[in-house]
Amino acid sequence: LGPLIDDKAVEKVEEHVADALAKGAKVVLGGKRHALGGRFFEPTILTGVTKAMKVASEETFGPVAPLFRFKDEADVIAQANDTEFGLASYFYARDLGRVWRVAEALEAGIVGVNTGLISTEVAPFGGVKQSGVGREGSKYGIDDFVQIKYVSMGGI
Repeated sequence: LGPLIDDKAVEKVEEHVADALAKGAKVVLGGKRHALGGRFFEPTILTGVTKAMKVASEETFGPVAPLFRFKDEADVIAQANDTEFGLASYFYARDLGRVWRVAEALEAGIVGVNTGLISTEVAPFGGVKQSGVGREGSKYGIDDFVQIKYVSMGGI
């Protein structure tokens, strides 16, 4: 892990963690600026997270893993999609049927299955909903910069 992009990003992560704690979440790991100082923030795991917390409704963009309880597959998909954002979703599963069902049902531009490392220059990167305005990277990123035009000619 490296530093966050700027001081404002560190403050946002602190705000999201503080909001979660004030509303009943618990810190299992981390939860504060790293001892290295600067723009480093400790990898953080939160439990007891609810929909009412900022980590559930805003993009944190920091090393925070909020853990939510759910009843079943349908419930977790509904919870994950209940946001105006959709940059990326991550989940862990062994059953390939479940992997495909959940990955297709998640309303996100990128889905990481059994990994948190999802970025590569050869894959399209970008979100849906209020997370981004298209894709970058790969041949699909070019599509946002071109207009397709159909020209029909006859009798030339």
